[in-house]
Amino acid sequence: MDNPLLAFAGIAALCGACQWLAWRVKLPSILFLLSAGILVGPVFGVFQPDAFLGELLFPFVSIAVAIILFEGGLTLRFSDIRGHGASVTRLITVGVLISWILLSCAARWIFDMPWTLALIFGSIVVVSGPTVVKPLLRSVRPSDKVGHILNWEGILIDPVGVFLALLVFDAVLLDTPDAGPVHIVLTLVKLIVIGGVLGCAAGYGMATTLKRYLVPDYLVNAMALVTVVIVFSVAETLQHESGLLAVTIMGVWLANTRGLHIEEILHFKEDLSVLLISGLFIILASRLNIGLIPQYGWQILALLAVAQFIVRPINAWVCTAGSDLSARERWFIGWISPRGIVAAAVSSLFVIRLEEANVPMAELLVPLVFSMIIGTVVFQSLTAKPLANKLGISNPEPNGVLIVGANDIALALATALRDRGIHVRLADTSWRNVRAARRMGLEAYHGNPTSGHAAENLELQGIGKLLAVSANRDANALAGMHYRDEFGSSSVFTLEGASEDEIYERFDTANRNRAQPLFDPDLNYGRLAKLMREGEIRSLELTEPKDGEDSDNNDGLVERDLPLFALDPAGKLHVYGSGVAFTPKTGWSVIALRPPVPEETPSAVHAS
Repeated sequence: MDNPLLAFAGIAALCGACQWLAWRVKLPSILFLLSAGILVGPVFGVFQPDAFLGELLFPFVSIAVAIILFEGGLTLRFSDIRGHGASVTRLITVGVLISWILLSCAARWIFDMPWTLALIFGSIVVVSGPTVVKPLLRSVRPSDKVGHILNWEGILIDPVGVFLALLVFDAVLLDTPDAGPVHIVLTLVKLIVIGGVLGCAAGYGMATTLKRYLVPDYLVNAMALVTVVIVFSVAETLQHESGLLAVTIMGVWLANTRGLHIEEILHFKEDLSVLLISGLFIILASRLNIGLIPQYGWQILALLAVAQFIVRPINAWVCTAGSDLSARERWFIGWISPRGIVAAAVSSLFVIRLEEANVPMAELLVPLVFSMIIGTVVFQSLTAKPLANKLGISNPEPNGVLIVGANDIALALATALRDRGIHVRLADTSWRNVRAARRMGLEAYHGNPTSGHAAENLELQGIGKLLAVSANRDANALAGMHYRDEFGSSSVFTLEGASEDEIYERFDTANRNRAQPLFDPDLNYGRLAKLMREGEIRSLELTEPKDGEDSDNNDGLVERDLPLFALDPAGKLHVYGSGVAFTPKTGWSVIALRPPVPEETPSAVHAS
């Protein structure tokens, strides 16, 4: 394609189409991005990135990968590692080393490649990632313990795997015939020191600047992006290959600085990462030499089989030893480990440097990594659900509730549901509200529940319904629209309340995008808050009325009660206000809001 403008427009169109298609069919976007790149590149030859970008190709790929790894570092909180069990901790430490050693040996044996390249390949493909794990978990719905472990392994393993890959790559690249062991060690130490010092200094400086409000809010994201580019460039200038280490450490530093809220930076970097990842993978896939894949066909299949049936099961069984997981749950964990975005990005960057250094068989690295990504994602997407059903570890239809908002209304509803054994998770952009919820022992996500960050980090395992009860009606409507495809229209409820202003009614987002009304179509936030302040939420068991007892007053349920939820004998939750009709019967329980008893008008007192 000779016209640069048309080339940019075409890449942008492909990026948008691939991301939309991935959302629509609920599969990892990386499958569609890589497929699109292969089609426009080696298959049809309409796009040649080397000719299009020329000398800018390597700087573009380097900075894009740096931003992606910085965003990955922002998600690594040490408290998350400590707070999610020994199995998760072992999977992202011992498990990473096991996978690296076994996959490196397998690549060396199957392809007869140099140990240097085999070690680099093994270090790259130890990572999975939330963008490929989460769609699988949502489709399969494994038991809560299994879903929790796989979800957090996917989130935390990316930055850990990147550290390993960078160190291995740097050590291998320094291993030249004219370099003695002392020189290699000193250069590697220099690389780590420069990357570590610059990363820590940049993280500390950025954190101090944000905590002291030295930069206005509208410049925070721009400043973070500029800082990442500067840190990466300076580190690379001082010592090749130290830039990626520096920006990853900077992200980890910011993520673990106490009292620093980085949600806005994280959200911005996620949006930017989506754009960069989309464009980057189409460009990288279009450079792929697909002629190597048929040439090494059986070896690639053999490597995929070793990774799927030997390496991952050994990894999972070692790392979950001594846990309370059943054998079936451990088998399932040993089945799921799709490779993801970081593996593709890092391999494509590494191969450029390896080819410059004339490392033997370097051209095989990217086809192998891409084959590993596509093979594991496709195979595990097709087999995970049947395997979970066969092992009997699939959850039934999700019965939990996601509540948008952590205000007083949300806390009261969440507490009432939790007391009846319903899994509840709240989401709010207010840290004060989230902190109050957590102090009450409720699970609460801090952030926008419709953001890209929530898509990767808001755990929806066991969640099947949405209650949007924030004070912002438009935010409720947006949440309802966002989660309709996730939960189904009949399981999404928003707190309504029509405006008396007809003009506002016509243009109000909440009224133009109504979900199921929650509890009562005429109930608004202010009225429900008032009822909850003055009344009491009660849980009532429906039993057969005794002789002479009015069935309408069965077990204390009175006419003025506002029914909120009902649970059938099987424990399934029903929400009042749903478009799906239901009638509670004997054996059901009802959660209702009882307003205060209206005070009787005192009789008139006549003056004497």
